[in-house]
Amino acid sequence: MNFDPKTQRLLARKKIAIFIVMYNAEHFIENVLKRIPVLLRNKFTEIFIVDDSSTDRSIKKALIASKNLGYKHIRILKTPYNRGYGGNQKLGYLYAIKRKFDYVILLHGDGQYAPESLPDIINALNDISIDAVFGSRMINKWDALKGKMPVYKWIGNIILTYIENALLHAHLSEFHSGYRAYKVAALSSIPFEKNSDGFHFDTEIIIQLLGMGKQIREIKIPTYYGMEICHVNGISYAFQCLKSVIKYNISRFGIFYEPKFDIANGSTANSYLLKRSPFSIHQYIIKTLDNRTKTVIDLGANEGRLSAILAKKIKKVISVDIKKPTQSGKAKALMVDLESAFDKKLGRGVYDIALALDVIEHLKNPEMTAARIFNILKPSGVLYASTGNIAYAPIRLSLLLGMFNYGKRGILDLTHIRLFTTDSFRRLFEQHGFRVKNIRYFGPPIFDLSNKNIVFKLLDFILYHAAQVWPSLFAYQFLIEAQRLDSVDEIYEKTFR
Repeated sequence: MNFDPKTQRLLARKKIAIFIVMYNAEHFIENVLKRIPVLLRNKFTEIFIVDDSSTDRSIKKALIASKNLGYKHIRILKTPYNRGYGGNQKLGYLYAIKRKFDYVILLHGDGQYAPESLPDIINALNDISIDAVFGSRMINKWDALKGKMPVYKWIGNIILTYIENALLHAHLSEFHSGYRAYKVAALSSIPFEKNSDGFHFDTEIIIQLLGMGKQIREIKIPTYYGMEICHVNGISYAFQCLKSVIKYNISRFGIFYEPKFDIANGSTANSYLLKRSPFSIHQYIIKTLDNRTKTVIDLGANEGRLSAILAKKIKKVISVDIKKPTQSGKAKALMVDLESAFDKKLGRGVYDIALALDVIEHLKNPEMTAARIFNILKPSGVLYASTGNIAYAPIRLSLLLGMFNYGKRGILDLTHIRLFTTDSFRRLFEQHGFRVKNIRYFGPPIFDLSNKNIVFKLLDFILYHAAQVWPSLFAYQFLIEAQRLDSVDEIYEKTFR
């Protein structure tokens, strides 16, 4: 324990609170309060104990102990009904946010985590770049056994932490310590209130912090296992932790949606990503269109990144979206609502190539959109249009299991109004004056949404080729290349001129 002047200054300068979770801890809470260093006790902005509707005398014991020990800034509360370990934490963190504390330190009322380590926790908070400090019993793994951690828990902790680190690209020595301090601003930035009410709440909050790019520091703490009652079912807990990690990973790829993992790190979170994978639609378009093409219009171009690349080799590129594209480079950027009569605004019979990549599914009337694209193209002009495959294998499986899970990204994006199979998308354009020349199939954007290591590069390759083998099942999205045919009026003019 190192209680240096920096700790004193931080306590004086910042609003730091201790949050003690308590459930049936009548035999332990007095000792926990005794073990909080005397020099610190009344320097915290507040110590608040939230009793989770204990069935014993925990509250009475806490009240007596806090009075006898001379605590001045303590508050003891009780939930209206038992909320569970995670549910109790939600209330405490919400309280910390509403009270505008700078930091909140989580301590357990059963004494499993040493209050004597509080100075070390606070010392670590002096680094303003740190968003959370975790007390770890596993920095020196053998010390955990000396502290009487049961061997089966010790082995389970090591294995589970190893898997979680691998799946989350993290480097924590322990995922399963309940001794933690959080920057309240970091808590405010994550949807912790959507997490489990159970014990794997702790894992889910780590996932959220890592997903947001928050900085976690670990410090060494002693291990203590005594007479406290363990309420955790180890096998169920491990299963739920792994389930949460897997859900987070597949939600990143848009295959599954979970509101608690609706988090994003970085300014491009709400932007339509330009895909870099050689097996992506964007790279196919970049390779296919060359300087022989005279005019290209990119409908629904988002920020215009694809338009900018095409404009480097094509004489005239128009980049169009409901907001004027800001990254369109040499392409001409236009603000046009594709729900409007955009053919009148953009001109009829003007463009050689029209791109509508991942656009049609966002519009209320795809049939009208197809007719308007027909109007803006020159005779024999070509449309490249893509969308997600609603018959994709994971979607079929989810339907089989009774799920239809909309999300922020992917085939079941919340903003998707119309959904298509390959056949229904092809018919949409054939019914509006196009002849479909080719359909190309693509896998999910694994490589572009991952950390781009060799494993994901290989998976990207495999999924792309699986889409070629059985497209109706394994194609995540498809691209239609369709040629504009002459309209009846145009044929009439050619016939009776």
